[in-house]
Amino acid sequence: MNTTFNPDLKPGDEAEPGTPGAAEDLCDGCGGTGKLADGKKCPECEGTGRVMRGIGGG
Repeated sequence: MNTTFNPDLKPGDEAEPGTPGAAEDLCDGCGGTGKLADGKKCPECEGTGRVMRGIGGG
């Protein structure tokens, strides 16, 4: 198990940018706005509104 911290990953990310089979997607936590209902920065995407997710299948 790899326990090394990767500063490029946000809490909602499933993969590093550039990983084959992964792409940028809207954050589920904030719906892509970067902010929560109370106006605070979303902790899942760190306020960007986007996260990296695995795509495709097979």
